[in-house]
Amino acid sequence: MRILVIVSGEYGKRHLQNIRQFGPSTWEIETWQSPPFFPPIIDYPEDFLPESLPPADLILSFAEHKGVAELLPDIAEMTGAKAVLVAVDNQAWLPKGLARQLQGWLAKINVVCVTPKPLCSLTEHDYGVALKQRIPYDNSQIREFARYFGKPELQITVDPQTRRIVETAVIRDAVCGCTRFVAEQLIGVPVDEAEAKAGLLHHHYPCLASMLKDPDFNGDTLMHASGNTLKETVARQIKPYKKINYITPGNRSE
Repeated sequence: MRILVIVSGEYGKRHLQNIRQFGPSTWEIETWQSPPFFPPIIDYPEDFLPESLPPADLILSFAEHKGVAELLPDIAEMTGAKAVLVAVDNQAWLPKGLARQLQGWLAKINVVCVTPKPLCSLTEHDYGVALKQRIPYDNSQIREFARYFGKPELQITVDPQTRRIVETAVIRDAVCGCTRFVAEQLIGVPVDEAEAKAGLLHHHYPCLASMLKDPDFNGDTLMHASGNTLKETVARQIKPYKKINYITPGNRSE
């Protein structure tokens, strides 16, 4: 699969590095560094685009400016891509109205567009856009990418005697690499402490999703939404080994 990665800063560079290091060797990955500044309205996209771009099947936009979204239809036509993924780890990078417009523009040229919010909500079948709201998609290129990167998926092995984590395997990493980092640090941790530990490690990595309150998540932040996704993944794996404390009420005094 041929992938064009669009970056504008350190956020995208971290994603790119992780994809190159742990993605399949058969992926051909090229990059385009977007301009650092854009006007409020882009009248002539060609003023901000290079003369040519390499052919691609999938475009990954990790740009940190909404102006890049207005260039994506032209980039798709230049590269021949049939699928576009735009990371929304900050609402300012792709406001909801612009996301709808972008998907409409790309649909007109038969290009599938997904806008996972946060980015680590992506699976092989759907992606998140708000709290308890997911959008299905059907595209082989995006599905291939989501086999390896997107919503965290781990396989955790626990010693039943010591009830400590003895081994972890990353089935699907977050695009930024956070899942792999957390998985390595969880080895040796007691199961009763694993969820809290995973949450702390997620923040220490650190997660680069926005810390601004987001109305689509009931005023929570995308960083917290991302962290909760990882903690839920860990919780499912260790549930059979967790100790459940039962409280027996005492007798009431007269």
